[in-house]
This record gives sequence, C-alpha cells and structure tokens, in this order.
Amino acid sequence: MALIVDVFPARSDNFGYLAHDEASGRTAAIDAPEAGPIKAALARRGWTLTDILITHHHIDHVEAIAELKSASGARVVGPAAEADKIEELDELVGDGDVVELGDTRFDVLATPGHTLGHVVFHDSVGGHLFSADALFSLGVGRMFEGTPGPMWAGLERLRALPDATLVYCGHEYTESNARFALSIDPENAALKKRAEEVKSLREQGKPTIPFPLGEDKLANPFLRADAPELAEHYGLTGADPAEVFAAIRKGKDNF
Repeated sequence: MALIVDVFPARSDNFGYLAHDEASGRTAAIDAPEAGPIKAALARRGWTLTDILITHHHIDHVEAIAELKSASGARVVGPAAEADKIEELDELVGDGDVVELGDTRFDVLATPGHTLGHVVFHDSVGGHLFSADALFSLGVGRMFEGTPGPMWAGLERLRALPDATLVYCGHEYTESNARFALSIDPENAALKKRAEEVKSLREQGKPTIPFPLGEDKLANPFLRADAPELAEHYGLTGADPAEVFAAIRKGKDNF
C-alpha cells in the first residue's frame, strides 16, 4: 500500500493536493487554499476528507479550512508557532513531530523564513515532500517574516533529503523562477536543461510539479547559496552562505 497524491489547480496560481493513504483510506488536504477545487477533487477520486495539514498562516493556504471542516469533520493539523494566526486547528505540531495518516507517517520539519512558523510535511518512506512556500521549483518563497540565517538553515535541511524525493510546492512559479535563475547562473547546465523542460511543460498547459529534489539541488540557486560561482556573482567570495542567500533573495525580489 502506498500514498497516492492528487494534484490540481486552485485560486489563481496555487496547487491543491490530496494525499490518500491506500491502506486506511484516510485522505488529507495539504493546506486549504480553496474549497471548491478540493471538494471537486475528492468527488472525482471518490475519497472522503479526513485530515487537513496546514503549513503556514497565509490566507491562500488556510481560507477553506472552516468550510472543509464543517463539511467533513476533518482533523486539522497545523504549526504550533502560528496557532494564534490560524483558526480551527485541532492538533498543533512543530519541528520533529510526526503526523500519522493511516499507515503514512509525515515528519514535520520547521522551515522558517517565508513565515516564522512555516512547516513542511515529509513522507520519508514514500518519498514525498509537501513544501508549500518554503521551497518552490527553482525558487523559494519571499522572506516575509524571517531572516536569512534560519531560512538558509531550513533549506539546507531540505537539501539533505534524498535526491529521489518528489517535491509538491505551493505555487506554479517555475517559469519566472527559471528566468531569474538563468540571469545569475547562466552557465549551469542542469539549470538550462530544467528551464527547457519547464518551458515545454507550460506550453502544453501542464504543471511543473512534482519535481525531483535531486534536480532542484543542481539547478535552484537558493539551494546553492554555498556555490562559489554564486558568491562571486554577487561579489561575496568567501562570505557566509547565508549572506549569499540573502543577496539571491533580494535579487529575486527586485527582478
């Protein structure tokens, strides 16, 4: 028995995810961006919503919690560090905790930066990582609340996960991320290959996720803040990677 992941669009550029544990029949919505698409996906699959796993407090990830919980009675799990910002949470989790969905076990990893209490959910057995806005394909979320050091440290933890891990992120930003990445790392062969793949997928109207973490380790500049060529690009040769990460993030903000 395995974890089945259903992927569908929500809002203007969010991804919606249903994670279905085959052994138990339990089904979790990963974040709650919009009730309509989530209910439609449940109906299409013939699944019953039992859980809602929340990564952070931004409205485009929590807006549908109340409606979904009212309709299904689902257990809502979310970050303890943001409990004061998210209504309807039943279970609070933080770094090092485990969330069980039938036979599937999600390790909770703290990834502060986009928001201070942002967490991700990692199914190490199945090789799934629900990264929300902590890690995008070829990018990361804006550093709205955190500081470069802890955000870079969180990304280093994600980078240490197995290459075969499939990453399911919060938004379809890959094309714009690729353009920026190429502007600061133009000789990166892995990045150029990924950018071409992304262009082809988007031209066909297909999503760019999930993506293998191993590919992103080679191509995503935010996961390569300790690469000498990126430090050199920003005139920061020999600097702490967190300082280089901050420069990359500022560069993307102004791109």
